[in-house]
Amino acid sequence: MPATDDEIRERYLDRAIRELNLLSREIQECTACPRGSLLPVLGSGHPQADVMLLKYAPLPSEIEEGVAFYGRSGTALMKSLRRLQMDPLAVYGTLFVKCPVADTSLAGPDCLARVAEEIAIVSPKIIVLMGLDALEALNELALPLASPVEPIVGELQELTPQTTALLVPNIDVALDEEQTKRAFWSAFRALGRWYAELPPY
Repeated sequence: MPATDDEIRERYLDRAIRELNLLSREIQECTACPRGSLLPVLGSGHPQADVMLLKYAPLPSEIEEGVAFYGRSGTALMKSLRRLQMDPLAVYGTLFVKCPVADTSLAGPDCLARVAEEIAIVSPKIIVLMGLDALEALNELALPLASPVEPIVGELQELTPQTTALLVPNIDVALDEEQTKRAFWSAFRALGRWYAELPPY
């Protein structure tokens, strides 16, 4: 008897969970970066999210908890997603620099490249890049069939035939002043417009 659509989706979800768990273990066991006794900061969220939020490096609050987008920026993003009438639980967030190193230049290129594995597993329809450093790191990954993302804030761009990219200001910096908050929100609203135009499943 052929599998139903729900069963097929369930199998894909189970596989994504297994693959992300395996990747997390590999990252935790990695010794390439000088992070001492501190644990790496892992991605979190829905394993097959339509939306991936991608920053370059963690804040102290994220390092303390070991989870990307934990703390002030995560709270602000949850509010922003709700404002756009998007389910915050259907989003996946991660970082390029997963190890809490004193200087981000100490992060190994192979470690930064692990984001490519996360993108392949989650298969997001859109990647929201937080800041120019995240944009440059994504372009350096040279994902299969990818076009370079231009440094144009708030504009939807084709990354691959299956994935859109959106560059917004770095949320960690944007929360410090009213003007930068407005600039972030102005760019981030493009995600809401993109989401509203998604065809129903």
